[in-house]
Amino acid sequence: MDRFKLIKEVGDGTFGSVWRAINKQNGEVVAVKKMKRKYYSFEECMSLREVKSLRRMNHPNIVKLKEVIRENDILYFIMEYMECNLYQLMKDRVKPFAESDVRNWCFQIFQALAYMHQRGYFHRDLKPENLLVSKDVLKLADFGLAREISSAPPYTEYVSTRWYRAPEVLLQSSAYDSAVDMWAMGAIMAELLTLHPLFPGTR
Repeated sequence: MDRFKLIKEVGDGTFGSVWRAINKQNGEVVAVKKMKRKYYSFEECMSLREVKSLRRMNHPNIVKLKEVIRENDILYFIMEYMECNLYQLMKDRVKPFAESDVRNWCFQIFQALAYMHQRGYFHRDLKPENLLVSKDVLKLADFGLAREISSAPPYTEYVSTRWYRAPEVLLQSSAYDSAVDMWAMGAIMAELLTLHPLFPGTR
């Protein structure tokens, strides 16, 4: 990690924190995801769903994993840097987005989902925070809950943020598929048009 200088923490989640960083060798700005739990072998790191799925993905609308570093039993993902996420764009906005912008963003995410589903994975945690934006380009990120479509149920009942959960997951079915991503995307589309969550909940 000596090659990277951490500049600012830009996100903190259950499993890790994300930092804006600079590669001291070439000046490239990157995102560094530092995982919270310890990893005691590199094999364990490389078998993580997030690593396995991202290494198989190469698409202009899916965030790129540049490298995986394990140092002092701490795991770091070096990823391409994006300016912000959709939630940040929406949260303080008063005036609705132009319909052309919403259409453009949704098209990009559907492209990413089609690519991902065709390669045998579904995301399971689609929400505005996991859709990263730089200028007019949108990229799907955070593959920590991604599953292979071919893997056998039962799947975890607790997936995705509650507001974007498909009915089968809310009803605690342990057998579901890539359709849960399409449900979440429908809820996100409605939120982009209205600036209000379609199915907000407190529990």
